[in-house]
Amino acid sequence: MILNELVSYEVLRLLWWALLGVLLIGFALTDGFDMGVGALLPFVAKTDTERRQTINTIGPVWEGNQVWFILGGGAIFAAWPPLYAVSFSGFYLAMFLILAALILRPVAFKYRSKRPDPRWRSTWDWALFIGGFVPALLFGVAVGNVLLGVPFHLTPDLMPMYDGSALGKLFGLLRPFALLAGLVSVAMLLMHGAAWLSLKADGAVRDRARRIGTIAGMVAAVGYALAGLWLAVGIDGYAFTHAVAHDGPSNPLMNSVAREGSWLSAYVDRPWIVAAPLFGFVGIAMAVRGLRAGRDVSTLLWSKLGIFGIVSSVGLTMFPFILPSTVDPNSSLTVWDSSSSHMTLFVMLVGAAFFMPLILAYTAWVYKVLWGKVTQDDVTANGDTLY
Repeated sequence: MILNELVSYEVLRLLWWALLGVLLIGFALTDGFDMGVGALLPFVAKTDTERRQTINTIGPVWEGNQVWFILGGGAIFAAWPPLYAVSFSGFYLAMFLILAALILRPVAFKYRSKRPDPRWRSTWDWALFIGGFVPALLFGVAVGNVLLGVPFHLTPDLMPMYDGSALGKLFGLLRPFALLAGLVSVAMLLMHGAAWLSLKADGAVRDRARRIGTIAGMVAAVGYALAGLWLAVGIDGYAFTHAVAHDGPSNPLMNSVAREGSWLSAYVDRPWIVAAPLFGFVGIAMAVRGLRAGRDVSTLLWSKLGIFGIVSSVGLTMFPFILPSTVDPNSSLTVWDSSSSHMTLFVMLVGAAFFMPLILAYTAWVYKVLWGKVTQDDVTANGDTLY
């Protein structure tokens, strides 16, 4: 009773849904440009000095940026345990590929410059490419599958069960709409990586990044528009068929869900959420304009706005659904029936209120200290101390 007077279960669920979105968007905004730079590496840098210049734009910050991914996974585990169990089980092989690609990054950073052999360094350069491209693609594919719905159901004791074999689950993710979402994700992060290189690099690397980033931004905008049209005319949404207790027990089977209408009906019910896709399109358009005009800081900020709009539009469009089921809509996980307990969410909120400002302050300080461009002269003059 006392806890409910401090902050209700309904409010805590809503807050942790929003905080999960903040963590995932934070990951896309920070580690997103790391992945983008990695995927751009073979194309923007032609010589070893240029490749070292490119790598050193992200070398000091990539590890801190990846913390947002860990925080997001931890938040899912602690605040939304059914979501963690269902998604990590169903996407197991895809997550394994993502983690394997991400593990290549620190190994490549540490080992690339250990030997001067061009073949050795080229191998690790392609490892950095894989570490950027594969997660960018598969994260987008995962988002596309969440919008389509996932083939799972819950048993009466709430155990998640999936249809098909392990390989079938992996290749079953490669549906046309999901692949389009993957393309949007890759193009978006290539644009973001190019915006970062425009800010942090100079010379030929910067110029090539601006050209490629301009094309990637246009592809991202067109793909995002096509995905929205596809959602409007070709993909059914999900909806509750009766009133839901927002402070009820975490048991999806107690609610009744039907697959009907369109996801985009959310924009009729909550017109204000149209701001998210508008941010997406405006941010991308202005980032492309900035890349073409040769702007630095504003281009990166516009790119961040575009990513914020695209990622947030998914969560706002689906709300209150988090992971829909194509096999049994009643098993779909939503904000109101798949969270941890009232006490758990409250204790976690207190911890987040203390640690999140510290993380943000430290991150801001790091970027302030590391402000400035990485030039080819820096690389050649500090060969023993840089990557």
